Amino acid sequence: MKKPFGILIAAAALVAASFDANAQAPADIPADMNALMTKHTCIACHRPNQRLVGPAYADVAKKKYSDEKIVELIYKPEPSHWPGYPPMAPMTQVPKEDAMKLAHWINSLDGGAKTTTKKSSSTTKKTTKKS
Repeated sequence: MKKPFGILIAAAALVAASFDANAQAPADIPADMNALMTKHTCIACHRPNQRLVGPAYADVAKKKYSDEKIVELIYKPEPSHWPGYPPMAPMTQVPKEDAMKLAHWINSLDGGAKTTTKKSSSTTKKTTKKS
Protein backbone atom coordinates (compact mmCIF):
# COMPACT_ATOMS: atom_id res chain seq x y z
CA MET A 1 0.00 0.00 0.00
CA LYS A 2 2.89 2.39 0.71
CA LYS A 3 4.35 2.25 -2.81
CA PRO A 4 1.16 3.18 -4.74
CA PHE A 5 0.42 5.91 -2.22
CA GLY A 6 3.95 7.31 -2.55
CA ILE A 7 3.71 7.30 -6.33
CA LEU A 8 0.34 9.05 -6.11
CA ILE A 9 1.79 11.75 -3.83
CA ALA A 10 4.82 12.22 -6.12
CA ALA A 11 2.58 12.46 -9.19
CA ALA A 12 0.31 15.02 -7.50
CA ALA A 13 3.32 17.11 -6.46
CA LEU A 14 4.72 16.90 -9.99
CA VAL A 15 1.47 18.08 -11.53
CA ALA A 16 1.07 20.92 -9.04
CA ALA A 17 4.65 22.11 -9.39
CA SER A 18 4.79 21.82 -13.18
CA PHE A 19 2.09 24.44 -13.75
CA ASP A 20 4.57 27.24 -13.08
CA ALA A 21 7.94 25.54 -13.43
CA ASN A 22 9.52 28.29 -15.55
CA ALA A 23 8.77 30.98 -12.99
CA GLN A 24 10.25 28.85 -10.21
CA ALA A 25 13.55 28.01 -11.93
CA PRO A 26 16.45 29.26 -9.81
CA ALA A 27 19.18 31.41 -11.30
CA ASP A 28 21.90 28.80 -10.60
CA ILE A 29 20.67 26.51 -13.39
CA PRO A 30 22.33 27.15 -16.78
CA ALA A 31 19.84 28.13 -19.48
CA ASP A 32 20.33 24.94 -21.53
CA MET A 33 19.81 22.71 -18.47
CA ASN A 34 16.83 24.79 -17.34
CA ALA A 35 15.26 24.27 -20.79
CA LEU A 36 15.75 20.49 -20.58
CA MET A 37 14.58 20.30 -16.96
CA THR A 38 11.47 22.32 -17.80
CA LYS A 39 10.72 20.34 -20.97
CA HIS A 40 10.90 17.02 -19.12
CA THR A 41 9.37 18.37 -15.83
CA CYS A 42 12.50 17.61 -13.76
CA ILE A 43 12.31 21.14 -12.34
CA ALA A 44 9.02 20.27 -10.66
CA CYS A 45 10.76 17.98 -8.16
CA HIS A 46 14.49 18.78 -8.25
CA ARG A 47 16.80 21.78 -7.76
CA PRO A 48 20.58 21.97 -7.85
CA ASN A 49 21.11 22.68 -4.13
CA GLN A 50 17.69 22.35 -2.52
CA ARG A 51 15.59 19.38 -1.51
CA LEU A 52 12.08 19.49 -2.95
CA VAL A 53 9.95 16.45 -3.70
CA GLY A 54 13.17 14.74 -4.81
CA PRO A 55 16.79 15.13 -3.70
CA ALA A 56 18.95 18.10 -4.68
CA TYR A 57 21.08 17.34 -7.71
CA ALA A 58 24.19 18.19 -5.68
CA ASP A 59 23.22 15.33 -3.34
CA VAL A 60 22.82 13.01 -6.32
CA ALA A 61 26.30 14.05 -7.53
CA LYS A 62 27.76 13.17 -4.11
CA LYS A 63 26.68 9.55 -4.66
CA LYS A 64 29.32 9.32 -7.44
CA TYR A 65 27.02 7.61 -9.93
CA SER A 66 28.40 7.45 -13.48
CA ASP A 67 26.54 9.45 -16.10
CA GLU A 68 25.29 6.15 -17.49
CA LYS A 69 23.94 5.08 -14.09
CA ILE A 70 22.05 8.37 -13.68
CA VAL A 71 20.46 7.84 -17.11
CA GLU A 72 19.51 4.32 -16.05
CA LEU A 73 17.96 5.71 -12.85
CA ILE A 74 15.99 8.31 -14.83
CA TYR A 75 14.37 5.47 -16.77
CA LYS A 76 14.10 2.99 -13.90
CA PRO A 77 14.33 4.73 -10.50
CA GLU A 78 15.37 2.73 -7.46
CA PRO A 79 13.55 4.22 -4.44
CA SER A 80 15.79 2.26 -2.07
CA HIS A 81 18.63 4.61 -3.07
CA TRP A 82 16.73 7.58 -1.57
CA PRO A 83 14.89 6.64 1.63
CA GLY A 84 12.71 9.43 2.96
CA TYR A 85 11.66 10.61 -0.51
CA PRO A 86 8.56 9.58 -2.45
CA PRO A 87 9.40 7.19 -5.30
CA MET A 88 10.17 8.89 -8.60
CA ALA A 89 8.06 7.87 -11.58
CA PRO A 90 10.05 6.35 -14.46
CA MET A 91 10.79 9.12 -16.94
CA THR A 92 10.93 6.93 -20.05
CA GLN A 93 9.77 9.79 -22.30
CA VAL A 94 13.12 11.60 -21.87
CA PRO A 95 15.31 10.99 -24.94
CA LYS A 96 18.62 9.32 -24.06
CA GLU A 97 20.62 12.26 -25.45
CA ASP A 98 18.77 14.68 -23.15
CA ALA A 99 19.09 12.32 -20.18
CA MET A 100 22.84 12.06 -20.77
CA LYS A 101 23.20 15.87 -20.91
CA LEU A 102 21.31 16.16 -17.64
CA ALA A 103 23.37 13.39 -16.04
CA HIS A 104 26.64 15.01 -17.08
CA TRP A 105 25.51 18.35 -15.65
CA ILE A 106 24.33 16.72 -12.41
CA ASN A 107 27.75 15.11 -11.97
CA SER A 108 29.43 18.47 -12.59
CA LEU A 109 27.78 19.74 -9.39
CA ASP A 110 30.09 17.56 -7.28
CA GLY A 111 33.02 19.86 -7.98
CA GLY A 112 35.64 17.13 -7.52
CA ALA A 113 36.91 14.24 -9.56
CA LYS A 114 34.23 12.46 -11.52
CA THR A 115 34.18 8.78 -12.33
CA THR A 116 32.71 7.56 -15.59
CA THR A 117 32.37 3.97 -16.64
CA LYS A 118 33.50 2.83 -20.05
CA LYS A 119 32.54 -0.66 -21.12
CA SER A 120 34.54 -2.73 -23.51
CA SER A 121 33.74 -6.19 -24.78
CA SER A 122 35.74 -7.97 -22.07
CA THR A 123 36.18 -5.62 -19.11
CA THR A 124 34.85 -2.52 -17.45
CA LYS A 125 37.35 0.28 -16.93
CA LYS A 126 36.98 3.27 -14.67
CA THR A 127 38.66 6.54 -15.47
CA THR A 128 38.89 9.62 -13.31
CA LYS A 129 38.71 13.09 -14.77
CA LYS A 130 39.06 16.46 -13.09
CA SER A 131 36.08 18.73 -13.82
